[in-house]
Amino acid sequence: MITDYLKHLNNNTYIIKREVATHNFSIEGKNGLNMELVQEFMRWLGCDHVLRTQTHFLFCETIADAVVVED
Repeated sequence: MITDYLKHLNNNTYIIKREVATHNFSIEGKNGLNMELVQEFMRWLGCDHVLRTQTHFLFCETIADAVVVED
């Protein structure tokens, strides 16, 4: 599912680029997740951060704070 919406969390704002169900990263035959695959997928999407809910990974881009530039 492609979404692109904003999420504000812990004084940071993220652009959510994609939501993927956590079961897509489960290790077959084990009760665990392949976090290396999560990281590779994040980089493949061009994201810099991953958030997690109970059911989904949220692949995000962090919105940097504005910097005032004076002449």
